[in-house]
Amino acid sequence: MSEFINFISTRYPEILSQTTRHLYLTLISLLIAIIIGILLGILLTRFRKVSGFTLAVLGVIQTIPSLALLGFLLPFLGIGAIPAITALFLYALLPIVRNTYTGIVGVEASIIEAARGLGLSNGQILWQVELPLAVPIIFAGIRTATVINVGVATLCALIGAGGLGEFIFRGIALNHSGMVLAGAIPSALLALGLDILLGIVQIHIQKIFRTVIAIFGLAFLIFVAMQWLMPAPKPLFKAAFDAEFSERADGFKGLKAHYQIKAPLETIEMDAGLMYQALHKGQVDLIGGYSTDGRIQAYGLRILQDDQFYFPPYYVVPLLGQKTREKYPFVETILAKIAGKISDSTMQSLNYQVDSLKKSPQEVAIAFLKKMNFKTEVLRQGKGDIVIGGKKFTEQYILAEIFKNLLENYSPLKVEIKGGLGGTQILFGALQLGEIDLYAEYTGTAFLTVLKPEKQLQMQIIRDKQKVYEYVKNELAKKYQIHTLSPLGFNNSYTLMMRSVEANQLKIRTISDLKQYLEKR
Repeated sequence: MSEFINFISTRYPEILSQTTRHLYLTLISLLIAIIIGILLGILLTRFRKVSGFTLAVLGVIQTIPSLALLGFLLPFLGIGAIPAITALFLYALLPIVRNTYTGIVGVEASIIEAARGLGLSNGQILWQVELPLAVPIIFAGIRTATVINVGVATLCALIGAGGLGEFIFRGIALNHSGMVLAGAIPSALLALGLDILLGIVQIHIQKIFRTVIAIFGLAFLIFVAMQWLMPAPKPLFKAAFDAEFSERADGFKGLKAHYQIKAPLETIEMDAGLMYQALHKGQVDLIGGYSTDGRIQAYGLRILQDDQFYFPPYYVVPLLGQKTREKYPFVETILAKIAGKISDSTMQSLNYQVDSLKKSPQEVAIAFLKKMNFKTEVLRQGKGDIVIGGKKFTEQYILAEIFKNLLENYSPLKVEIKGGLGGTQILFGALQLGEIDLYAEYTGTAFLTVLKPEKQLQMQIIRDKQKVYEYVKNELAKKYQIHTLSPLGFNNSYTLMMRSVEANQLKIRTISDLKQYLEKR
C-alpha cells in the first residue's frame, strides 16, 4: 500500500489525466451505443423474424476477446480513440439492444389494444406507451453496458488510446503493485460511481424519460458537430512503445535524457505485437522494438544506430532456480550444448519464420535443432517434471521450445512450457517462488531492472558485455540463489526503428539524426 500512496502522491496529474481519458472513452462509446442500440431494439420489435439472428450476431461479438477485437480493428481504423470507441460501442450494444427489445415486447397486449382503442397511431403507442413502460428494463441494460465499458476500456491502452489501463499494464510489466493499483482502483471507482449515478436516475426515469432522451440526442449531435467542425490537429512525429519500455530504467525516459531530446514527440503506449503492425501501416513513425525481431525484415524496417551507446548489452542467458539445479544437476550441462550457438542473424531468421511465415514456434525450434545436428525425436506431453517460463513475444516462445527439446531428448525429464507470462518481474518472481524452474532472460534487463545497481557502477560497466554478465551471474546467485547459465550467443537489444523508406527520405540513420530532425520540425 505504501507503493500505491507514493505513486499517487508523485504522479497524480498523470493519473487525473488518464482517468479523464478513460471516462471520455467510456461515455462517448456508451452514448453512441445508447442511441443506436435503442433504435435497433425498436426496429427488431417491428421485424421480429430477424430479431433472433441479430441478437445472436451481437452475442458473438460480445464473446470475442477484447484484445483480438482491437487487433482486428487496427488495420481498418488505425490506433487511438477511434478503434477504442468502436470496440467499446460494439461491446455495449448487446445489453442495450436486448433489453430494449425485451422491454417493448414484454408490454402486455391488452395495454396495446387499449391504446389503439383510444385512437393512438403506431408511433404514438411506441412513444407514449411502449417505451415509457419498457424504460426500467432498457435502463438496466444501459447500466450493464456502462460497467462492461469501464472494464474493457482498460485494454484500449494497448492500441494507444490511453486511459487507466496504461498504469495497469506498466505495473504488471514492472511488478509495481502501486502502479497497478493506480489504474485498477480509479477504474473500479468509475464503474461503481457511474452505476450508482445511473441507479439514482433509474428510480425517476419514467418521470423524466423524454428529458433524458432529448439530452442524449443533443449530446450526440454536439459530439458529431465537434468532430466535424474542429480543425484537424497538425500532425506530429508519433512514436509507440510498449508499457515496459515506457517506464523501465533503460527505456525511453532515460534515452531522452541521454540524448538530450527536448523537441516535442507524441508518444503512445501499445501492445508490443501491435506496434510493429502500426509502424508498418504508417499509423506511427517510430517504435521501440527488439533488434532480433523477425518483423524488421518482413516489414522493411530500419534500426536506428545507438551512436551514443545508451542501450546496454542484452545477451540472452537461461536462468535456473537453485532447487531445480540441485535436483537435476544435468540441466545446466544439457543447456550448455546450445551456448554460443545462436547468432543475432539466426535468431532474427527464427523469429521471421514464426512472425511472417506463420510457422509454429515448436516447428521452427525443431528445424533449427536438426540443422545443428541435435536429437529431436523425443517429444513428451502432460505435466512436466520441470516448467519453463517465457515472456509474451515470439523469441521467448521459440527459446522455450528449444530448451524443452534439448532437455527431453538428452534426459528422462518431461518438460512443461508456460509461455506469455508478461514482463521480467513476473517471470523473475515466478522463478523465485518455484512456480517455474527456468526461463531465458537478457543480461541488460537483469542488470538494470532486477538488480538495479548504483548509478556509478552502472556507468562503469554497462557497455562491457562480459562485465555485465559476470555481475549479473554473481549477484543473482548471491541475492536470490538463482543461477545464470552461459549466454546463447545473440544480443537482442532494445532499439528504435522506423520504416526504411521514410528513414531514407529523412536521412535518419542514427538516434542523433532523429534528434536533429525533431529539432528542425
